[in-house]
Amino acid sequence: MYDYGAALSEHPLATHATGEVVGAVLEQVGPGPDLAVVFVTAAHVGALEDIAATVRATLGPRTLVGASAISVLGGDREVEEQPAVCLWAGHVGPVTPVSLDIAAGADGPVLVGLDPARLESASTLLLVADPAGFAADAALRALRETAPHLDVVGGIASAGFGPGANRLVLDGSVRSSGAVGVLLDGAERVRSVVSQGCRPVGQALTVTSADGPMLRELAGRTALDRLRDLVEDLSPDDRVLARNGLHLGRVIDEHKPDFGRGDFLIRNIRGVDPDNGALSVGDVVEVGDTVQFQLRDADSADEDLNILLAGEHARSALVFTCNGRGNRLFGYPDHDATVVADSIGSRAVAGMFCAGELGPVGGQNFLHGFTASIALFA
Repeated sequence: MYDYGAALSEHPLATHATGEVVGAVLEQVGPGPDLAVVFVTAAHVGALEDIAATVRATLGPRTLVGASAISVLGGDREVEEQPAVCLWAGHVGPVTPVSLDIAAGADGPVLVGLDPARLESASTLLLVADPAGFAADAALRALRETAPHLDVVGGIASAGFGPGANRLVLDGSVRSSGAVGVLLDGAERVRSVVSQGCRPVGQALTVTSADGPMLRELAGRTALDRLRDLVEDLSPDDRVLARNGLHLGRVIDEHKPDFGRGDFLIRNIRGVDPDNGALSVGDVVEVGDTVQFQLRDADSADEDLNILLAGEHARSALVFTCNGRGNRLFGYPDHDATVVADSIGSRAVAGMFCAGELGPVGGQNFLHGFTASIALFA
């Protein structure tokens, strides 16, 4: 028996697919794992309650978490927008199930459902959330205040985007709103890797004028002038990329002596104001921040993921990758699943394609896009 296992079925009948994945995972980890995670594509959303019940009755995990997604991955394969069920299970040690909601408070949104005492000993929160009605950004901001040491890894369900289009599983409960997950102990056993799929270009510059999301000046010149200088220095191929995939990276931890991959929070450049030379950014930028322009394409995303996983030692992984990756980005299937499985030398890999990914950058948790957020299990 192994500590971790994963299986994927593409059978169009939910009962048959469930039997295949449960049987395969039972052979790998045996009955009664500490945690099981199940992901299903849109074709099986209506059957998720029965799927979860079968997993609990047959595999017998202490805690079961699940979600619906547009696409799923298992082992070194990805199934995009077709019927599929993926099951992962592991002997991970103490697990605390959590069910979260956002409530209105006197000073803004309040996160409901976490025991503050339990947060002190936990190192990682695995979390899946519904895209309609659960303010993931607000939840992460609340967690920064109450549990700054906690890594949050997960994603937003993506089988559909309207209210009630998705399902979330927590043990014997299936719900269509809020968020569910588990708290895990032991930072030495669970490590997070967040690949934002970009590479930096040009130089890191200091923000000298900004107003919320409007980036006005970089190192004393208008942001647009700095951008024009950058584009002139790019290779012809990179200039093409800049027209379609230019982003801005903001350094999270300004106390570091040097900045590299994993230090920048990547956000979109939404537009340009030619009258005053400002750039509109999908983030709040402040005077004194260090930023650097970034390019995103398939080659950059491949390079970034491989570099971040190089030298990582793990026996299993849960992968939360963007629904804009996969075939859409790379032009061929199975990219992220194959890179993760090959990098850690294990096929005990499972995951979902998300409508937003949750993961830490620079010691803080954020909601991302076009990202692969990965929990590695030692």
